[in-house]
Amino acid sequence: MAKMGRFDVRGLKEFQKQLEKLQDPDAFVESCAKELAARLLAMVIKRTPVGQYPKGTGKKGGTLRRGWTGSKGQSSAKGYAEALTIHKNGDTYVIEIINPVEYASYVEYGHRTANHKGWVKGQFMMTISEQELQKIAPRVLENKIKKYLGDV
Repeated sequence: MAKMGRFDVRGLKEFQKQLEKLQDPDAFVESCAKELAARLLAMVIKRTPVGQYPKGTGKKGGTLRRGWTGSKGQSSAKGYAEALTIHKNGDTYVIEIINPVEYASYVEYGHRTANHKGWVKGQFMMTISEQELQKIAPRVLENKIKKYLGDV
């Protein structure tokens, strides 16, 4: 005669809830995209130069750096990235990161001097940050996937 054991179905219900999370991959992918965007913003903000002006000129540096977040009070790249809009084109998720400060492209890529006799080298703050992100992105995503599946 076989002995019957007790089975608690509460564990199954919790497991079912966790499995339902896997049925919404778009939310997870969007979370990954926002994580990468936050990291890119943190890198580019840190790398963006701040203008130094003599006292008494009334000029204050940091406009270009503040331009990445769109407001003076927004100090957290991660918080700003969470508010960014994600566009989905087929299987591609796109988050557009811009700096609306009018001279951003001149600082990024370089420009002629005012007298047109010289060249100011570009800082490549976004270009270099993108390259750095591409190097670390596989590890970041792998850790995020492990955590996601570990929770399930």
